[in-house]
Amino acid sequence: MAGTPRPATPGRTPRGSAPRPRLTGRGMILVLVLAVLLVSYASSLRAYLVQREHIGDVKAEIVERRESIDALEREQRRWDDPAYLRSQARERLGYLLPGETGYQVLDEDGEPLGAGGTLPAQDVPREQPTAWWESTWESVELAARPPQVAEKEQPAERIGPAPSAGRKGSGGSGR
Repeated sequence: MAGTPRPATPGRTPRGSAPRPRLTGRGMILVLVLAVLLVSYASSLRAYLVQREHIGDVKAEIVERRESIDALEREQRRWDDPAYLRSQARERLGYLLPGETGYQVLDEDGEPLGAGGTLPAQDVPREQPTAWWESTWESVELAARPPQVAEKEQPAERIGPAPSAGRKGSGGSGR
């Protein structure tokens, strides 16, 4: 039996026939299913990353608000201290303890200065300093386009009334 050819089976092609295509119907369906899964997972991954970023922002905001709450609680505890309360009443309201003498500092106009006040600045306007490169650039522009000097008026050739438009002739001789 070694010399007899085998009969063709349905799963095999004879040696002389055309080769079988690599991508079959099942293969195409498999590729299509994988593509759909890839797209769905990609959109889910994008949503996941956006949510993680949002969670990070919210956590940072929570930390910031907790710090703010802690600062406000410290401020509230300071106001519960009688010594701090007395110092604030002195600074902000000008209160004095019994037996103390208070002094009020007046400005030039006789108005009282506030706590920690300074004398008002004089009415001298201050020039804003310019940067060195601005003045340098202005000098470059000035060198490129020097200012035009107004031309002096030429003296009149003759003194007397101007020639009228209705007269003929050359300038007022009346001939």
